[in-house]
Amino acid sequence: MEQVGYENARIDLDAVFSALADPTRRQILTRLAAGEASVNELAAPFEMSQPAVSKHLKVLERAGLITRASDRQRRPARLNAAPMKSAIAWLEEFSRFWSSSFDQLDDLLRELKNTDF
Repeated sequence: MEQVGYENARIDLDAVFSALADPTRRQILTRLAAGEASVNELAAPFEMSQPAVSKHLKVLERAGLITRASDRQRRPARLNAAPMKSAIAWLEEFSRFWSSSFDQLDDLLRELKNTDF
């Protein structure tokens, strides 16, 4: 199996998968898919402090999944979905493996069905 998007890439798949492993960070990304938001806006639906949300944002930023800009007093976060593309490409390699395995199982079941016992 070819290693897609891992070597010779600027995107660190370990950082992407690590960032996506946390449900809070996934919810933050879902929120950012609707548009940019400040830390306070992102913290509102969670029962956690603004500094705790900031730590989650730093993990997402290190993984390249968000960008943050300075806008006067505000530092809005924006979704950057490009690193997910490499993660999806890597996962699709396994999808092809499982599809092939299921096709082989279907062939075997058809063969067994047509065999007289």
